[in-house]
Amino acid sequence: MNIVSIVGCGWYGWPLAERLQSSGWVVKGSKSTTAGVEALRADGIDGYLLRLDPDAGPHVDGSLFDADVLVVNIPPRRRPDIESYHVAQMQALGKLILGSQVSKVLFISSTSVYPNVNETVTEQDDLIPDRPAGRALKHAEEYWRGDPQLRTTVIRFAGLVGGDRDPGRFLAGKRNVENGDAPVNLIHLDDCIAITLEILKQEAWGETFNACCPAHPKRRVFYPEAARKSGLVEPTFSTESTTAFKRVDPSLLINRLGYQFHHPDPMKFP
Repeated sequence: MNIVSIVGCGWYGWPLAERLQSSGWVVKGSKSTTAGVEALRADGIDGYLLRLDPDAGPHVDGSLFDADVLVVNIPPRRRPDIESYHVAQMQALGKLILGSQVSKVLFISSTSVYPNVNETVTEQDDLIPDRPAGRALKHAEEYWRGDPQLRTTVIRFAGLVGGDRDPGRFLAGKRNVENGDAPVNLIHLDDCIAITLEILKQEAWGETFNACCPAHPKRRVFYPEAARKSGLVEPTFSTESTTAFKRVDPSLLINRLGYQFHHPDPMKFP
């Protein structure tokens, strides 16, 4: 029986745990508070307390890592030393799984590892992120892929929507928003979970995948419509012509996994 441990059961990790459990997996999950652990357990998920500070090792129940697959879903914290701290978190987690049965890692990253280069970006592009959070994730990707004892796959999720993340609220009511002609790079929670299941089902290890809707409407088109759907005040965009963007290409994911998006067009998000 396959066992998966999800480090970080939040917006994505918790519904993923529920879906995996209903699909026959044995699922373990972590939260950073006692109340969170109790809520996981009330939902029928084997919950563990894990405060992923770099020195947290001695305080963690090691049975969390009695699993075949480890899903690492810990976004970088906003802090002045975000890059070094996030890498230290990953190194601390790596030490915790030494000697465990974990042999496969699914690391959840972000398309923020790509800077705005005003063109389409793919997994083959070796670019330097232009923001600290992106650089932190790029370092973390390299850390997990650099361990020869593990088979690691990286998912780079685009902007996350679905669940309680309503894109209509992102820019609602704002005026003269810049960069209106930039394409949006988004993905719905339904696809985040379905893509994860396909990777596990197909044993697609040793890969890096962009996970982003294939359609990229302009910001000045998408966000007013999203606000309108949610009954909110539509944002307005400036007429400036300067555009800084990247267009994230999910072709590798589609071709490698034969994946068909549930929500390929952000303009048609539920």
